[in-house]
Amino acid sequence: MTSPLASGTLYLVPNALGPGDLQAVLPAEVARIAAGLDYWIGEDAKATRAFLKRIEALVPLARSIQQIDIVELDVSTPASALPSLLAPIRSGRNGGLVSEAGCPAIADPGATLVRLAHRHGITVHPLVGPSSIVLALMASGLDGQRFAFNGYLPTDARERMDAIREAEKRSSQLKQTQVFIETPYRNQALFAALVEHCRPDTLICVASDLTLATQSIASRAASAWRGITLDLQKRPTVFLLLAETAKTRR
Repeated sequence: MTSPLASGTLYLVPNALGPGDLQAVLPAEVARIAAGLDYWIGEDAKATRAFLKRIEALVPLARSIQQIDIVELDVSTPASALPSLLAPIRSGRNGGLVSEAGCPAIADPGATLVRLAHRHGITVHPLVGPSSIVLALMASGLDGQRFAFNGYLPTDARERMDAIREAEKRSSQLKQTQVFIETPYRNQALFAALVEHCRPDTLICVASDLTLATQSIASRAASAWRGITLDLQKRPTVFLLLAETAKTRR
């Protein structure tokens, strides 16, 4: 009787946060592992090929890009399609999961696939690389012991205001930094809403273009942000807030 093949490993491979030097943000071992994989799961096949070309500039690929299999996993991928994405790995082939930017499965559709990999007993190996959420928290000066990532806020102005005030309330009650992201073309609206609807003493951090030459990070009280104009168009940005507790404000 033939024993079944052991499953391969699913590597979670970070990507750069923008067009900067890949070598500056990825350890050499990550580039070496990535260069050896011939099966990839990415949000967009074209973007994944571009990532592999950047890896190839650091370490020769084990196979040509034309010989590497790339399948797509994005927010519209149905759950019924996930088993087929893992099938090559379950049969013994190593594979990489990569996001268009930053760490896969963090604010990224890959989390469901990783959960399924665990269910099937596949080894999941996360690799070291940049996460805009963690980098922004590190540089903000806000509370790094207790924090919550809220993803995207509602686009409707009224609903967004309510969400900001609720997050500020949680921050005050739990002494917890609240973290948000937004699509770059809505950054200006979110920044304006945070400044308008947060209490004057609430700290707001705006961290843009992290790891890039145009990086900017600033933390100020909401009242100090008023009157300041930021150009956040087409700049990946992480927003953070930390509200004073009721006891501190007395």
